[in-house]
Amino acid sequence: MSWTTDSIPDLAGKVAVVTGANSGLGFESAKALACAGAHVVMAARNQTKVATARDEILVAHPEASLELVELDLGSLESVRQAAGEIAAAHPAIDILMNNAGVMATPEGRTTDGFETQLGVDHLGHWVLTARLLNRLLAADAARVVTITSTGHHIGRAINPDNPNLEGTYGPWKAYGQAKLANYHFAIGLHREFHRRGLAAASLSAHPGLAHTNLQVRTDEQGGARSGSFWRALAANTGMTPAQGALPQLRAATDPAARSGELYAPRFINNGPPVRRPILRVIGLGRAIDTLWAVSEKLTDEGMVFS
Repeated sequence: MSWTTDSIPDLAGKVAVVTGANSGLGFESAKALACAGAHVVMAARNQTKVATARDEILVAHPEASLELVELDLGSLESVRQAAGEIAAAHPAIDILMNNAGVMATPEGRTTDGFETQLGVDHLGHWVLTARLLNRLLAADAARVVTITSTGHHIGRAINPDNPNLEGTYGPWKAYGQAKLANYHFAIGLHREFHRRGLAAASLSAHPGLAHTNLQVRTDEQGGARSGSFWRALAANTGMTPAQGALPQLRAATDPAARSGELYAPRFINNGPPVRRPILRVIGLGRAIDTLWAVSEKLTDEGMVFS
């Protein structure tokens, strides 16, 4: 039988943090986790939109336990402030869903000077995870779920000499690099947990082609020439946000899921959520080590496993 939100076990007493929880996959994930009994921290940049999202969940599920935290992944100051607020309120965190992201945007920089897609999709989540790591390790068996994309297949491993793609920028090139960084981060975090014999797990997921605001923003911002094509394709053939969120929800909650695994639609971009193989390409370990070193250098944040 296909895995659905009805397959999510009872999450009463669990704390989940979802980034980008105001819309799309993040909203659907927050809703499903809350409906299963978890206390969900809805972390998002736009507080007006996330408050509307919270109210929508409460209308359908008045018993849902929801908390709003302002989080702008394009500002490390905001990330650190949000992490501090979350850590102060929750001694243990059971699920961290690194969901938020941007796609194929025009060339730009975050507040800290990072290329926008690398900064928002990866480096912001790197710092958030680092700052919440002690709370994750305080849980019995926490899960960190990082959202990648089939776009990681077009990405190149990060170049430590030019992580911001200065002089070589392309919207899809930068997106591929950012999504490959998400993929490498999830595997690297799994390796660190496993090496230390920790109960925490790191998994990755990709939603396939889901009709969310991601394509809309790409098209409206004019970041990629094919933006209109992907927007139309998602609208006409893509899955709903609720369907697209199933792989990351399965990674976060399925008792049979294991650290290091990847969950995705059965038919690449469509279908029920299933476990997909991690391709052991040549140079994977070296690429992960490089990402770790570059991320630490750029953000001045490292992962402390104690």
